[in-house]
Amino acid sequence: MTEPLVIPFEAGEARLDWLGLTRAFEAGHMLPKAEIADTFLYRGGDTLLNRAAWIDGLGVAVKAATIFPGNAAMGKPAVNGAVNLMSDSDGTLEALIDFHLVTKWKTAGDSLYGALKLARPDSREILIVGAGTVARSLIEAYGAGFPEARFTLWNRSAARAEEMAADIPGLHVATDLEAAVGRADIIATATMATEPVIRGAWLRPGQHLDLIGAYRPDMREVDDSALRRARIFVDSMDTTLGHIGELKIPLAAGTIAERDVLADYYTPDLFTRAADDITILKNGGGAHLDLMCARYILDAWQAA
Repeated sequence: MTEPLVIPFEAGEARLDWLGLTRAFEAGHMLPKAEIADTFLYRGGDTLLNRAAWIDGLGVAVKAATIFPGNAAMGKPAVNGAVNLMSDSDGTLEALIDFHLVTKWKTAGDSLYGALKLARPDSREILIVGAGTVARSLIEAYGAGFPEARFTLWNRSAARAEEMAADIPGLHVATDLEAAVGRADIIATATMATEPVIRGAWLRPGQHLDLIGAYRPDMREVDDSALRRARIFVDSMDTTLGHIGELKIPLAAGTIAERDVLADYYTPDLFTRAADDITILKNGGGAHLDLMCARYILDAWQAA
């Protein structure tokens, strides 16, 4: 029996490319639609996500993730878990891939893939809202897709934003969120907010919003006005509409209808915009994207 490969973070990441991952996402969505099973368990503010996906022709991925927001105060990662990649042909375990490697590249790569479809190609000002681990990944990913862009960071704690800016050359820190939103071409939110932090009244025509942070039914990052003003897209209808507060709450209230969510990655021809449109992509993640990312990582590892 062949032993599965073990792919650690640093050695695995050295072989990866952000635009290469977006091409892997493109190819993955041309295959038969993924079978997905997600379960969520909660204990107070802590979450256990078990995510599995099977794509005919690509294989099987099983990912278990724990999200403990309180870990940050103890200097520990808030998100932990494990990823297993299994063969599509015989079900054998092909690789054990570092959980944080898959999560980093899947999450930021998902946002970049959506922005390459929905943001104006001439976008030059990118605002990151939230100064956590995902913010660093977004700067890397967006920097690959929009190499001439300038980055601004806003965080509730200005000290934490300044700390991150000290590590990243050229990163500016904003203290006035409304003004920073007004200047941005792309706004990426990666917070743990349960109440909206971005107001629709602040938006201007031509902007693209990349909503990442909300993953629970009680979490939102933008208000109803933003949703009503924008053309709304998601990475997956199956993993967002009924699961994530960003859409679940306004759908239940009748603020928006399901028909207002125009497309997901399985219908790429519907990802269209006019120059003055405001677009929203809800990055919900999903096990099928973990699978596509894990397969990309394994392929890159083997090619090297």
